Amino acid sequence: MAMNEELIRAIRSVPNFPKQGIVFRDITTLLKDRSAFARAADILYEHYRNERIDKVVSVESRGYILGAVLAYRLNAGFVPIRKPGKLPAETLREEYTLEYGKDAVEMHVDAIRRGERILLHDDLLATGGTIHAACRLVERAGGIISSLSFLIELSFLNGRRQLGNYDVFSIIRYDSE
Repeated sequence: MAMNEELIRAIRSVPNFPKQGIVFRDITTLLKDRSAFARAADILYEHYRNERIDKVVSVESRGYILGAVLAYRLNAGFVPIRKPGKLPAETLREEYTLEYGKDAVEMHVDAIRRGERILLHDDLLATGGTIHAACRLVERAGGIISSLSFLIELSFLNGRRQLGNYDVFSIIRYDSE
């Protein structure tokens, strides 16, 4: 069996959630499966183990799970990016456009030092809006983005297109809903 088949089978597909016509890719079933969880973490680690990464930056909230594991395995620091108003000290804020409206993400101003090499990780790449905003935060703080990593990529939503020339790695790709 191909390595990703085990992981694909471990992900629950929930039709019509959160709205009609959407298939939600639920990673909680992968996370509770110790073999699949370990395999996903190992694939990410193996992909980046020979790169110099100073910090892994992850987007709230499911991105934290494998992002923190990856930071630990790479002997790197971990930086959380959160929704507005959730961080206790001074923050940088970046807004981005959603299908219907705007949202924003924040990071502490002292989370990244100028010139640090950053791996940005999130659980899912869909349209790319959230991770692109996270990239802008990191770059405003002076970080150098080494790569973007994802457990799942919904390639049919063309999120990579919004990410320009960033190096993008995803373990699982869904080419259709």
